Amino acid sequence: MTEYLEIRPLTKQAFAPFGDVIEADPATMRLINGGTTERYHALAEPAVIGEPERLIFSIFRSKPRQFPYAITMMERHPFASQSFSPISGQPFLIAVSHDEDGRPGKPQVFLVQPHQGVNYFPKAWHHPLMAIGVVSDFLVVDRDNTSANYEEAFFDTPYLISEPSL
Repeated sequence: MTEYLEIRPLTKQAFAPFGDVIEADPATMRLINGGTTERYHALAEPAVIGEPERLIFSIFRSKPRQFPYAITMMERHPFASQSFSPISGQPFLIAVSHDEDGRPGKPQVFLVQPHQGVNYFPKAWHHPLMAIGVVSDFLVVDRDNTSANYEEAFFDTPYLISEPSL
């Protein structure tokens, strides 16, 4: 039987098993450039395991999903972290799962606000980008040679997401 998943707000505590939330944290702020710029320092740490150790910056342009939306699969990157930061000023959805014997468990869905980004840890199961409402651009930092750093798994029964309340 198909199950609807709850959409929860993204918090550092709820997302901690899967990666880092990238957002301005007053505890990390330092003034730089003669006091004209606030630097929120070391909010996430990219990770690369094995060769090639090259991290790259890319822009992903994502079409909005239609709701209700079915989560049929999850993916993960065993050799590097992968971060997504919105640069179109739009919220987006993420879905993550705990690993259960090499397969994704039941997904957890979070609403990511326009001022937040995420950095998935290596091996963290996650769903591909889910833009909401409009085509959206994301700054992505990940390992070069992504085909060698990609696994996917499909669910026997999809999970559904209702249209989020913004």
